[in-house]
Amino acid sequence: MISLDKHLEHFIVDHRTGWLDWFFIGLSRVGTLGVVWIVIAAVLAALWRRPWLLAGVVVADLAADALAELGKTIIDRHRPFVTQLGAKTSTHSFPSGHSATSFACATMLAAASPRLRVPVYVLAALIAFSRLYNGDHFPLDVLAGSALGVLVATALLRLGAIRRRSRPAQPTG
Repeated sequence: MISLDKHLEHFIVDHRTGWLDWFFIGLSRVGTLGVVWIVIAAVLAALWRRPWLLAGVVVADLAADALAELGKTIIDRHRPFVTQLGAKTSTHSFPSGHSATSFACATMLAAASPRLRVPVYVLAALIAFSRLYNGDHFPLDVLAGSALGVLVATALLRLGAIRRRSRPAQPTG
């Protein structure tokens, strides 16, 4: 599996298209620490008057990033030895923090507004793919980060549902 992972990473990097470099470098940049997701959530929270939406996305972003960093501390996997596009990264590779935060935030936004499900997951997938295209990660790093993000958001959403169900009834009167 590891060999396939490295071969796929080399295939992607070997087939970069110069005119798309700016696009994938930009996606990685706006995906750093979930910045694009926080901006999207802030705009939607203001438009829809749902401040909890911004709070939920920020919590999902922070939790996914913290767990991805913990994974990088525990799993000593070096980044690909290729020419990286954009900002150079020197931390360990597994799992991808960009993928984790993107999929955590996309899952939170999709839960808040199912009609946004396709565009937010497409953006999350593009940000995750940018990490492969830019030479920053192996495919398994991105898949693991994506799965981690979905799991983090799902856990937070379930925790929120449990909290709402366990609130005492408000007196009517």
